[in-house]
Amino acid sequence: MNIYRTGDVVVYGAEGLCRIEDITERKFGKEKIRYYVLRQICRNDSVSYVPVDNEKSVSKMRPALTADEVREMIELMPLEKSPWIDNDRERRQAFKEIILYGANEDIIKLVSDLYIRRKEQEAKGRKLYAADERIFKDAENIVFEEIAYALDMPAEKVPDYILSAVAENKRRKEK
Repeated sequence: MNIYRTGDVVVYGAEGLCRIEDITERKFGKEKIRYYVLRQICRNDSVSYVPVDNEKSVSKMRPALTADEVREMIELMPLEKSPWIDNDRERRQAFKEIILYGANEDIIKLVSDLYIRRKEQEAKGRKLYAADERIFKDAENIVFEEIAYALDMPAEKVPDYILSAVAENKRRKEK
């Protein structure tokens, strides 16, 4: 289990990019419990309390990516999409697990796969299922916030950055 300090920037499940504002104790009955106090970076009004000793809750936290890690991850990102899960319930559960507990690469791959799936559906005159669209937006927000933070750029520029970096990597691999 990771140990974090005040001031660390982490990604916390679907909450996204947060700064650890404090590590505090609160008393509940006779028991004192230590908490990480997380404040979302992009939505400063949202605060989460994560019990330090609760392994399941802390496992939803991971250190935010550095600029070098973002560049390396994009460079190594596979260009083909993953197999689609046809069963709606199984797909939603798999996507939820990725958002809550997935590694950076898994979340970026999820965004990429859903983006490709959305384009395929649009080409057929259809849309993504509403549940898939919600997951796509949640994953996209997490990924774009984190990359924007790591590369010190506005979040709205992240999709173009990723597309151009992936295209450049593809050109290099084809040579």
